[in-house]
Amino acid sequence: MRRPVQHTAADESGFTLLEVLLAIALLAIALPILLGLRNFDLDLHARAGELTAATLLAQEKLIETELTGVYPLGEAAGDFSNMPLGAQPPAKPADRGAGYRWKRIIAPTPLELIREVRIQVSWPRGAFVETVEVSTYVVAGLTF
Repeated sequence: MRRPVQHTAADESGFTLLEVLLAIALLAIALPILLGLRNFDLDLHARAGELTAATLLAQEKLIETELTGVYPLGEAAGDFSNMPLGAQPPAKPADRGAGYRWKRIIAPTPLELIREVRIQVSWPRGAFVETVEVSTYVVAGLTF
């Protein structure tokens, strides 16, 4: 004759209260860290976009300077509200380079006919001002 099987509380499968509390504690620690990393990643992505835009605007201003062919020594500054030389105006005007400012510095070099052209583009980022700079050398030609 078979004996009836008796089940005890220890035979039940499932999680104990201690295991559940430990899992919740681990989530409470890990979740804010992961969310903080996500916010840091979003900030890095925004900064990379700003750096890319500033570099492209600086290169545009550098090419515009080269196209004029006039390289007077000194500094000039401005913003990007005007369209660059040779650009077709868009059908729908965009807020091009909003917040970005440029500064062009044309300096002499030891060679009389060569000038150094530096373009600095700056923009506000929080409490600081970020800056990117591109430069090149040009042949200034004879000046009278």
